[in-house]
Amino acid sequence: MTSKRNIYIASCVFTSRYPILSQKIQKYVTEHYGMEIVRCCVPNYKLQIFTDKMPVDYQDIWQGLPDTGEFAAGDNVYTLCHNCLAIIEETKREVNERSLWEYISEDESFPFPNYKGRTVTLQDCWRTYDRRPEQEAVRAILDKMNIQVVERLDNFEKTNFCGYTLYEPCIPRNAAMAPRRFVDQAEGKFIEHTQEEKQTLMEAHCRTFETDEVVAYCHYCQAGLELGGADVIHIAGLLFEPEKYGGKKVIS
Repeated sequence: MTSKRNIYIASCVFTSRYPILSQKIQKYVTEHYGMEIVRCCVPNYKLQIFTDKMPVDYQDIWQGLPDTGEFAAGDNVYTLCHNCLAIIEETKREVNERSLWEYISEDESFPFPNYKGRTVTLQDCWRTYDRRPEQEAVRAILDKMNIQVVERLDNFEKTNFCGYTLYEPCIPRNAAMAPRRFVDQAEGKFIEHTQEEKQTLMEAHCRTFETDEVVAYCHYCQAGLELGGADVIHIAGLLFEPEKYGGKKVIS
């Protein structure tokens, strides 16, 4: 009998933007969970473009990782990228796909940093609006880090936010490989706007927050919130780089 594999998709977009943070996550899931690391959910997707955005001393390591997984029935595939989750869900139905946050939230041995009761607004993401287990896992993780969450009225399944990406054409790969998510469920989204219009929309959204800090668990949401002027932190940073954000414990 072939053993089922645990595979972590590191995400080309996330890693190109946060290469050091991504390496910390990859190291942790390899050493503590025994996961295999692959770069992306599809072969050779804009490999050189994303690689060129990374530090030179990491480029060879990144290109040396498996391009993608030979996903087989029963394999467990984890990622923090919602594009990857959607594509795996629609193209590899025999695979068990989950967000990384679901795995970490269930890990009793994870050294959750202590943020001493600070209060943040949580920004839910449209790309995962119907993934209640992931949404609940994010909230459980924040609770374990002693972070108080202020909920938005448009939270959980009501969210229609994913930064400025919903105000520009959909990536053709996403529409082709995950049409249910990015075409059928995307009515009124992915309509082209000017850069000035995007910034105006993001600034208006950010004015609705009731707290100084916002936490996102989507790199597209984070980019949009940054454009709008919010003080936003990705949940991955809170977990794996607490020294930057006032957390009590530091993961080596």
